[in-house]
Amino acid sequence: MMLGAVTYNVLKDWDLETVITKLEEAQFEAVELRTGHKHGVEPTLTTQERARVRARFERTKVRLLSYGSTCEFHAADPAVRKKNVEDAKAFVDLAHDTGAWGVKVRPIGFPKEVPREQTIQNIAAGLREAGDYAPGKGVEIWLEVHGSQTQLPPVCAEIMKSTKHPSVGLCWNSNPTDVVNGSVKMSFDMLKPWIKSCHINELANEKYPYRELFTLLRQARFERYTLMEIAESKDPERFMRYYRALWMELARG
Repeated sequence: MMLGAVTYNVLKDWDLETVITKLEEAQFEAVELRTGHKHGVEPTLTTQERARVRARFERTKVRLLSYGSTCEFHAADPAVRKKNVEDAKAFVDLAHDTGAWGVKVRPIGFPKEVPREQTIQNIAAGLREAGDYAPGKGVEIWLEVHGSQTQLPPVCAEIMKSTKHPSVGLCWNSNPTDVVNGSVKMSFDMLKPWIKSCHINELANEKYPYRELFTLLRQARFERYTLMEIAESKDPERFMRYYRALWMELARG
């Protein structure tokens, strides 16, 4: 289990060189580059620009882990869903060209005008199409456990069971709705077969049982990345050092 960061939100105003340098200094091991942030690593990059991004990460121990896209497959309009699938494929191409492992996508919720089960099937269909495109590129698709209703673990489990694709998994998102009677074990066990990435936020939040989550991750032999996704700080470099120290304490058990 290793520590990385999403550029949302502590790193959102740093260019790529600053992102890498600051992560190196704070001893973070990976980064998920969220779309729309100052780093500017987007599907619009040219072949030469992608090569430069890849070469820069090859010169650092910081891994370019994934891209945090906002591609969503829940829309009622088939044309909107198709556009989002094509956008996801563009991120897969970017991940392949720059050496990233995953592309994160997300659901937002259930459209009121569409039956719930149909929306689950729509999301699963989008995930399968993106998943079919990804393996030849050496990339995985990670569905973020996200959205007002779609973040509920039973919903994400249903989506995964409907998707049934080896290149598609989940990004655990450390949501309040994971917690049942003070524990995340029931939610974690429900989603454990598909967890490929993990977002973590306020590790000092006593309402979320992070020590239990870290224990469950260790027991599941999770040998991937937990990614800091947290509100921006006025002193980000100092904050990141403290965050890593707390993460180290939780990670050691």
